[in-house]
Amino acid sequence: MAGRVQRTGTGASVLLALPGLFWLVTFFLLPLLFVLYASFQTRGAGGLPVPPTTLEHYERTFDVFWPVIWRTLYFSGLTTLVCLLLGFPVAFFISTRKSARARQLLLFLILLPFWTNFLVRTYALQTILGREGPLNALLLNLGVIQAPLTMLNTPFAVMLGLVYGFVPFMVLPVYASVERLDKRLLEASSDLGANDWHTFWRVVLPLTLPGIVAGSMLVFIPAIGAFVTPDLLGGTRGLMIGNLIQSQFRGRGNIPLGSAISVVLMVVVLLGLLVYTRFGERRD
Repeated sequence: MAGRVQRTGTGASVLLALPGLFWLVTFFLLPLLFVLYASFQTRGAGGLPVPPTTLEHYERTFDVFWPVIWRTLYFSGLTTLVCLLLGFPVAFFISTRKSARARQLLLFLILLPFWTNFLVRTYALQTILGREGPLNALLLNLGVIQAPLTMLNTPFAVMLGLVYGFVPFMVLPVYASVERLDKRLLEASSDLGANDWHTFWRVVLPLTLPGIVAGSMLVFIPAIGAFVTPDLLGGTRGLMIGNLIQSQFRGRGNIPLGSAISVVLMVVVLLGLLVYTRFGERRD
């Protein structure tokens, strides 16, 4: 009787999992396999993948586009670092407010930009950073500069756009870690003679490290695949791996080459997730 009930429960679990399995296989596994297959094919008419099998696109990716890969890793890593330096104090400030209403209001302000489409926000930054934009006008009126600065289509504009778009992804997980931090440990550290820096380095940072790592992954992964921000704010000087993939899959591009670059990008992301997973296992 017990075995029959167990088999019935197992059958129900399989039925409940079917929609999720269908979704994963159809929209994740099959496209992934197609990209992997196409990356080893030759470029045919219209940029479509055709036999025979070749490693030419991987060789070209590492030979020709290696500077772009490094620039992408540099921008993504620097974006993650800047988001951490900006997001950690903000998260700590919010979590230490005594009023629950104040905390909720500040979190609402952090999430408020998500109510506007990311593309619209990027176009707004494009307007602000333009030579005739309000930022140049403000600096000219204040006498800080004598001529308009060229801020658009520069690496600075790309960094600004990436940090602006992804800093909330750092604030929220760090806030969750700081919120769980036992504040009595800070008082104990102070009573034992530690100054603010030692308290932060020996108590706050280790206990909030899971939130920092989670936030870093949430920023690094979308930043490494970003293509709208580099395209609109960086122009040709902000070319990143996401722009390369987009250009190869669009129009009469080179789908096998775009697939090879996509596979390289996925490997980089998987390595980052592997580091995060191993870190989580050690923390447990």
